[in-house]
Amino acid sequence: MHDTEDRITELEIRLAWQDDLLDNLNQALIRQQQQLDLMQQQLRRLYDMTTQQGQAESGSLLAQLQQEIPPHY
Repeated sequence: MHDTEDRITELEIRLAWQDDLLDNLNQALIRQQQQLDLMQQQLRRLYDMTTQQGQAESGSLLAQLQQEIPPHY
């Protein structure tokens, strides 16, 4: 009978460790998802900024090219 109680105690200890490990892994996953969400927002902002900047620069470059008439004209 004592052996059965020891086995049950061992299983309870293992279960407690696994519960703790699962909680830690869940917290790590939550932190990683938050970091991923933040990086996606930052990337979207950078993309928008570079797109806007590129459009502004291409517009001014186009105007400059239109003003510069090649010498053979």
